[in-house]
Amino acid sequence: MTEIESKHAIVSREPCQLYMSFVDMRNFLMMLPEDRKKDVTADYDTLSATVQGFQIGVKVHERVPYSRIELVDYGAPFAFHIELHFDPARAESTKTDFWIKVEAELNLMMKMMLGGKIKDVLDKIVDGMADASNGKMPEGFDPSQFGVHV
Repeated sequence: MTEIESKHAIVSREPCQLYMSFVDMRNFLMMLPEDRKKDVTADYDTLSATVQGFQIGVKVHERVPYSRIELVDYGAPFAFHIELHFDPARAESTKTDFWIKVEAELNLMMKMMLGGKIKDVLDKIVDGMADASNGKMPEGFDPSQFGVHV
């Protein structure tokens, strides 16, 4: 089993607020551009997508209120387990130490090809959450599409 852990970042939201953003898998659909939504389906517990011809999905395995959400593979070509962590920041209880851990059954070739890329993606997600919580949106992102005014 390959274990990959993202960097930690401080998100300017309380753990309970950030946790609630991730608790319903349908929330991820709202973040996708319109042209990407056609290949993705979601309900409260599952999210499935077709990526480069491959069907991949996740389902919620466990929710630990305001602390951790665990996801497992759901119709994916390999087994994996994802943990989203929402820890109170040590310095400020109104902020969250957010990080992600992934365990995946990757053969040696897949590990060599994907290991570093998975880490990069996890770090970008964590950085993006921290940036967004401080009002810095990704280039090309229009928050008004989602009823958010910054």
